[in-house]
Amino acid sequence: MNLICLDLEGVFVPEIWIAVAAETGIKELELTTRDVPDYDDLMRGRLQILGRHNIGLKQIQSIIETLEPYDGALELIRTLRARWQAIILSDTFEQFAKPLMRKLEWPTLFCNRLIVEGDRIIDYSLRLADGKRKTVSALSGVGLRTAAVGDSYNDLGMIDEADIGLLFRAPAQIRTERPDLTTTDTYEELEAELVAWADSE
Repeated sequence: MNLICLDLEGVFVPEIWIAVAAETGIKELELTTRDVPDYDDLMRGRLQILGRHNIGLKQIQSIIETLEPYDGALELIRTLRARWQAIILSDTFEQFAKPLMRKLEWPTLFCNRLIVEGDRIIDYSLRLADGKRKTVSALSGVGLRTAAVGDSYNDLGMIDEADIGLLFRAPAQIRTERPDLTTTDTYEELEAELVAWADSE
């Protein structure tokens, strides 16, 4: 059985933190896992910025509600789910994801959780350290044939672990650092690569 594991932000929907940066005018929040390889360093920095600027969960959620999937994203998810099993592995948070999952017709999502006091985000809890890679490894371990698709440093673990790993619209520095990986830039290219892999079984 084939299982496709996909990142969320940058693949199907815009980057949440970039949208928050644009709405609040806080340029520091534009950094994402495309820029910072260490996820904990990135999140600790974000939490400090939110605290300094008194930005709470409700304000971020209101911004997320305005985000729409990329053109063609929903159609691709429908196509993938009709052919194979597909899940989204994301480092986003339960408290952020619901409106995005609704717009994508509720695909299965594995993600993390924020720790909140009142409206203040004080910390975050990972579902599992190195969760994307370990999830793909576990799925492979129960006899599934896995593909992984992502665009950022935090996706490289699952991409390397899967039977086939693909970059999608990855930034130039990741493409340069990982010339061994196939890069796709459109949903049509991505679908074609996955079909070719599935048909090679």
